[in-house]
Amino acid sequence: MMWALRRASNPIKKGLSGKTYRLVQAPLEVARCNLDRHIAGFYESVLVVSDESLFGARGFSSASGSQNLFTGVRCFSSQAGTQSSGEDGDDLEDGFSELEGSTDADSIQHKKVDDDLTSESELSGEESGDDTIDLPEDELNLLDTESDANEKKLYRKRVHSELFKVISAAKNANLSGVLNKWVEEGNEVTRKEILLSFLNLRKRHMYFKALQLSEWLESMKHLEFSERDYASRLDLIAKVHGVAKAENYLQKIPKSFKTEVIYRTLLASHVSYMNVKKAEDVFNKMKDLGFPITSFSCNQLLVLYKRTDKKKLTDVLLLMEKEDVKPSPFTYRILIDAKGQTNDIHGMEQIVETMKAEGVMPDHETQVIMARHYTSAGLKEKAEAILKEMEGNDLEENRFACQSLIPLYAALGKAEEVRRIWEVCGSNPRLAECKAAVEAWGKLQNVEEAEAIFDEMTTKWTKLSSMHYTVLLKVYADNKMLAKGKDLVKQMANKGFRIGPLTWDAVVKLYVETGEVEKADSVLQKASEQNRLRPMFSSYLTIMEQYAKRGDVHNTEKMFHRMRLAGYVSRLRQFQTLIKAYTNAKAPAYGFSERMKADNVFPNKGLAAQLSLVDPFKKSVVSDLLD
Repeated sequence: MMWALRRASNPIKKGLSGKTYRLVQAPLEVARCNLDRHIAGFYESVLVVSDESLFGARGFSSASGSQNLFTGVRCFSSQAGTQSSGEDGDDLEDGFSELEGSTDADSIQHKKVDDDLTSESELSGEESGDDTIDLPEDELNLLDTESDANEKKLYRKRVHSELFKVISAAKNANLSGVLNKWVEEGNEVTRKEILLSFLNLRKRHMYFKALQLSEWLESMKHLEFSERDYASRLDLIAKVHGVAKAENYLQKIPKSFKTEVIYRTLLASHVSYMNVKKAEDVFNKMKDLGFPITSFSCNQLLVLYKRTDKKKLTDVLLLMEKEDVKPSPFTYRILIDAKGQTNDIHGMEQIVETMKAEGVMPDHETQVIMARHYTSAGLKEKAEAILKEMEGNDLEENRFACQSLIPLYAALGKAEEVRRIWEVCGSNPRLAECKAAVEAWGKLQNVEEAEAIFDEMTTKWTKLSSMHYTVLLKVYADNKMLAKGKDLVKQMANKGFRIGPLTWDAVVKLYVETGEVEKADSVLQKASEQNRLRPMFSSYLTIMEQYAKRGDVHNTEKMFHRMRLAGYVSRLRQFQTLIKAYTNAKAPAYGFSERMKADNVFPNKGLAAQLSLVDPFKKSVVSDLLD
């Protein structure tokens, strides 16, 4: 079976370089892993981007240096939790002064993870618009024993907690005092209340408050920390303060609790930042410590290489075969998505057949991925066939599928099908279905319909987040409706929303779509200066690509530099965009190959051809003759 998977993936390359070589070739003196215990199937996901880390759909965190975060999917988390002092005096830009001084410590930086593996998509370079796996929330990744089955079920249900209500209503700066008062009033801090609170906070991407809760529980000795509690704290620190801070925290964890779950949490954090070297170092550290090679850890590498170097996917499959690690459903999903991204539909279908042969039938999430890639490849009939399978015999009984079907039919341009599915939602649509419908009608350029559903949302739910408003803002951006976009941002400010990177990204796109690239640049620059939240990768890249199209080398290089300052590791996508600027400007690119090597980035065939066009030392046929 693993042979079939490897055959369907990239051809095996001869050897690997550096640490990666150890992943496949070095002897592994580890105990055979208990697959029943460690394979969590769909829940073994790393979120995006940007989409979307181990526990979140695709978020990025604020941090200095180059080790910043899906999750992106996972995408992929919220940023540093302190708000602006409010003393920033300069307006941002022409009608968007509402962005000034706003922070969103509890907002996400990704669509669903959406990109991730999905969609706001892993919030980074090649992931933007490419990745299509909608990953689940995360606390489940720490639930890896049979005794945790009930906790997994709790996560998938709507769970209520009095402690969570108190936390969500409290101000960040006063959370500790509010919690102390809650206890003084006679409320008991039980393990169940704590679990439900963390699950609710993570579901809503309120990572800063989750971290505060974790710190309060430890300081007030309300909780005797287990390995999972330490792992959760490690993940939250990575999301809120960056992976470098998480690595520092790892040194403080008692040795007896530095188990596999701790290191795999750190591994997933590095993967969410797409830091190949750091992730490989942690993986090899886990091997050196004698931890078993699990499908979870291998899936992290598959996610990493799917985003950075698909040729290495085969190497991970070789390792899994050697260590007798059984692929999980998520393993198949990563490989299916990787094939779809390269438009290798035949290869994608081969992996699906291999999956079925092993008795693993495509689940809802896998069907979504396949439908998206069929649509992107122009295979509408195959896409529609998948959608009919997703609907089943009774869509009302299969109601959960509606939120996926609505945007998928919109991508096919099937307005009548979107309306049909929306009617199934009836007079009592769910919030996720409304969000999907707003996006769908926007994609179909029916702005009035999108606005009508958005109005329905605001009427039915009085406590919407900035994320829901940003959905409509993106509709305005896609349809080049600058004035309406400005008005919507003003509404958000008037309602007291703390505006963060997701909204900035929509505003950047709004200006770019209306041809005002310089204003988009200015908004992003001032937003990043006045807030402690890091803008999304896609925000920088959107502007960078516009400058490159113009052949504006100076400003393209400027955006490249700003991305590095923001902590984004240089990748092939940035260099492709940068060389496009030099090509369009017909300017020589001195030392470009050396720059790429310094960042451990190597050109593919397309980029190598571009480089040859701007190589100042390239010899022509005539010069060769003269020499």
